[in-house]
Amino acid sequence: MKARVTVTLKNGVLDPQGKAIEGALKSLGVEGISGVRQGKVFDIELETSDKAKAEAALKAACEKLLANTVIENYRVEIA
Repeated sequence: MKARVTVTLKNGVLDPQGKAIEGALKSLGVEGISGVRQGKVFDIELETSDKAKAEAALKAACEKLLANTVIENYRVEIA
C-alpha cells in the first residue's frame, strides 16, 4: 500500500523559507506570485493491506517524527 503525507506550517506561523522562495521567483521574473508557503511531502510504502491500520501507523509517525504538531499540520492520503 502506498501513502503520501503532506506537512505544512499552520496558519499564522512565519515561513521565512517561503518568503525567500517568493523573493527568488520574483527576481527571476515570475510574475503574479504572492504568499508562498513551503512544506514537506513524504511518499511512504506500507507492508499492509489494512487501510485503518496503515492510517493509524502513519498518524503515529507524524505525531512522533514527521511533523512538529505545535507549528505544523499534516495530511495523510492512502492510495
